[in-house]
Amino acid sequence: MRSVIVLKVSMGNETLITVQVCHITPQKQFLRTVQIEPGSTIQQAVLASDVLQQFAGMNLENIKTGIYSKMKNLDTTLKHRDRVEVYRPLLVDPMVARRARAHKKSR
Repeated sequence: MRSVIVLKVSMGNETLITVQVCHITPQKQFLRTVQIEPGSTIQQAVLASDVLQQFAGMNLENIKTGIYSKMKNLDTTLKHRDRVEVYRPLLVDPMVARRARAHKKSR
């Protein structure tokens, strides 16, 4: 009978994963790389990055987030090298803007 022994050796920050958190406005770009524990969520990465302190009016209750342009909830678990995107609120509903362009074009 064979037995396998697995040893987990941690040297420094090898047990952490690296993710990027970004947010862009017309006036400012924010991109920060953070190291967090495996199994961490988008919410934990956002808090670790301090993005909420960099932009007035942003808080966890009113932000929308995603990973690589795909909408995700704050409780989504992150993987190594994920890019968390904090989206700005829409200024105009896309359907309203499309209808206005179509109406203007038909005149």
